[in-house]
Amino acid sequence: MDRADQPPDQIVANEFAQVSVRVDASANSPRLRLEDLRSGRIRFLDALELETLVWLPDGHLRQLLDPSADRWREAD
Repeated sequence: MDRADQPPDQIVANEFAQVSVRVDASANSPRLRLEDLRSGRIRFLDALELETLVWLPDGHLRQLLDPSADRWREAD
């Protein structure tokens, strides 16, 4: 299936972030394609990675949400 046959990206946004979301079927199995519209950074998450996020304890998720951990650091 080429890109023209796929539904348009969905945008998830608030005052802190704006992310484009779509299901990508170009790999061996469907995966979620996420693009940070501010930086252009793209990440793909497969079913196992998504399930891990669902089961992640709240304390661990809060650590991931801390922008000082990675987002505001200079590239190595």
